[in-house]
Amino acid sequence: VQLQASGGGLVQAGASLRLSCAASGRNPSAYAVGWFRQAPGKEREFAAAINWRVSQVRYGDSVKGRFTISRDNAKNTVDLQMNSLKPEDTAVYYCAAGPWPMTRGTYWGKGTQVTVSS
Repeated sequence: VQLQASGGGLVQAGASLRLSCAASGRNPSAYAVGWFRQAPGKEREFAAAINWRVSQVRYGDSVKGRFTISRDNAKNTVDLQMNSLKPEDTAVYYCAAGPWPMTRGTYWGKGTQVTVSS
């Protein structure tokens, strides 16, 4: 499974961004897809995940209520809508595919940088 993340950028606090993860390869819908993030000097942190087949979703505590994960089965894409962004959301965001509940990924895409200025 190959994953390609896009949509990062530089925004001000309070703004919104939408990240997209395009999945391709052998049967990507067999896996859950999640977003993880890593800020400089910090460990990688789970943000959100979605199960392709049964519409299960889960979120990390730090993004709950602000981020929304969704999928488009026809396009094999998973989006992460990020609202009310905070400077502490600044990180490289990675999408990953793996078994539910996505405590860790099996396949990883290259990250996309999100920078939130105060």
